[in-house]
Amino acid sequence: MRRALLAITSLVLGLTAIGVHAQQQMTVFAKIVDGTGKPAEKVEPGDITITENGAAAKVIKIEPVNWPTKVQILIDNGAGTGSDNLVNVRNGVRGLIEALPEGTEVTLVTTAPQPRIVVKPTTDRAAQLKGIDLLTPDSGAGRFVESLNEALGRIEKDKTDYFPTIISLATTSGDTNNLENSYNQLLKRLQTRPATVHVVMYSKSTGSSVGGATQTEVGINVTKYVRGRFEAIAVGSRLATLLPEFGAMVAKSHEAQAHQFRITATRPDGAKGNVSNLSMSTRSGLATTAVSMDGRIP
Repeated sequence: MRRALLAITSLVLGLTAIGVHAQQQMTVFAKIVDGTGKPAEKVEPGDITITENGAAAKVIKIEPVNWPTKVQILIDNGAGTGSDNLVNVRNGVRGLIEALPEGTEVTLVTTAPQPRIVVKPTTDRAAQLKGIDLLTPDSGAGRFVESLNEALGRIEKDKTDYFPTIISLATTSGDTNNLENSYNQLLKRLQTRPATVHVVMYSKSTGSSVGGATQTEVGINVTKYVRGRFEAIAVGSRLATLLPEFGAMVAKSHEAQAHQFRITATRPDGAKGNVSNLSMSTRSGLATTAVSMDGRIP
């Protein structure tokens, strides 16, 4: 398993170096505010200048973006969490959901003994909270990476414009069967369809097995790759207070991602390879507070 981990880590490092490949046009997302600090109501192509490696790109189109955030909550309800933590888990998930902005679409999934949707995607807050009572313990192992892959599959099938977020409560007792192949698949999917992934890794005991070390390393690598948050805890009562913190964090991210602009530009003559060293400036009265290639501000 240690050899597999080394291969996994190498793949992470390799994929992080892969960006947008050579192309005639590029798409950039930017948060642009006016002189009062409020989101700009309208931005024209002539209002901004983009350079790549010091050479000017031609801005073709600017579109306002105010996409929703959709959240999938994955809960390891297996032996690693234990029936003694059921109240902590339910209270934590309830606080997480209540911290999200009203109207946020939520999907609730348990991962033991295999991923199972408890609450289908819905913006109905009452239905989301009602699903919490359906969280029940299972004696099997939670499917950490498998559940992440399934969550990404659902994201890929949704062709609407939105910012996908996954919050996974995993454990060091999770299943590690065929982990390397599943993990490699996960990273490739994240490269094709970026999503923000946050992980809480819970360990019931101070001792850790080889499998537990593997689960932890996977969680750290995935969240680092997508600029998400990873937290490792060993006290069950912390679940009740930590999960709501993740909900508040997603709410803050949603606010930051709202009211952006999607900018389409032609790359400078002779530009090759990955898009790199981008710089953006605006006319007087406007300011850019965030720039990214996919609009995510975790």
